[in-house]
Amino acid sequence: MTTVPSIIETDVLVVGAGPTGLYGAYYAGFRGLDTVVIDVLPQVGGQVMALYPEKQIRDVAALPSIRGRDFVAGLAAQAAAFDPTYLLGRQAISLERAGDGVVVTLDDNTAVRARAVVVTAGIGTPKPRPLAAGSEWIGTALSYFVSDPEAHRDQDVVVVGGGDSALDWADALAPIARSITLVHRRTAFRGHAATLARVQASPNTTIVTDSEVLACDGDLAAGRLEKVMLKHNDGTEQVVAADHVIAALGFISEIGPLRSWGLELRGRSIAVDRAMRTNLPRVYAAGDVADYDGKVKLMSVGFGEVALAMNHVAVELDPDLTLFPGHSTDEA
Repeated sequence: MTTVPSIIETDVLVVGAGPTGLYGAYYAGFRGLDTVVIDVLPQVGGQVMALYPEKQIRDVAALPSIRGRDFVAGLAAQAAAFDPTYLLGRQAISLERAGDGVVVTLDDNTAVRARAVVVTAGIGTPKPRPLAAGSEWIGTALSYFVSDPEAHRDQDVVVVGGGDSALDWADALAPIARSITLVHRRTAFRGHAATLARVQASPNTTIVTDSEVLACDGDLAAGRLEKVMLKHNDGTEQVVAADHVIAALGFISEIGPLRSWGLELRGRSIAVDRAMRTNLPRVYAAGDVADYDGKVKLMSVGFGEVALAMNHVAVELDPDLTLFPGHSTDEA
């Protein structure tokens, strides 16, 4: 096992290993820059891998539909052409000026001395909103996201929530589960209408609205859930069969220590100019964490932003370079 030195030097430090950060690592390499990528999560892929690795992504150019984990694998393979260094499972704590560059200290006391920093932290570290009932089943029969859909084959699954995540998992698991019960505390759903229509049409899916989970019951010692008690808004109760509960109640995200760096913030986002520069010298931001008038938070937008940022970084670090990088097809 390679021992990571206490001080690492690089041209560019990318803070965040989600899709935007991975594409940034590729683009930095394309511009001839050594790159280090850090992320608080133990794997690359950011929100895609943490929340919906099995979900089909359909809003990226030239990819009609691709599974989340396959999408991340492709981005990582693209970046691998330039051999970036990954420091995963670590959080960036502090940023200080160091000559023309910056030093970012991580929570394991590793210091990264970079000539420039590009923050691609997305929505920050996602923490699931807890389900009030059944917390004792976490890790056995209660989950906040699905890492392996096959684990729910032939199960009775209760999905709790009314947003996109709840609808997505109810839709994705319906073909393999024995039954799906979708529970929402309101009548109206917040998720995408087309997904809701598919869920409503599924023959093995039951939708229960104006209700919430009251309790989970089964053999706790064995980790074997048997049923879930629901309480309706009218005071009546209902029991449904359940092998597993997926609580898709949304996530609370926070940019954490980045707040102490002296960045100009807009709520939980970082203000940037048209070159993706922040108010701090040699510190840029791109993707969902960056904000400017007219911003639209899409992965495709983040890819363009981080490419723009890396081109400006390249010129700032070497004024003899041109801002326009040429095309990848021009390379031998």
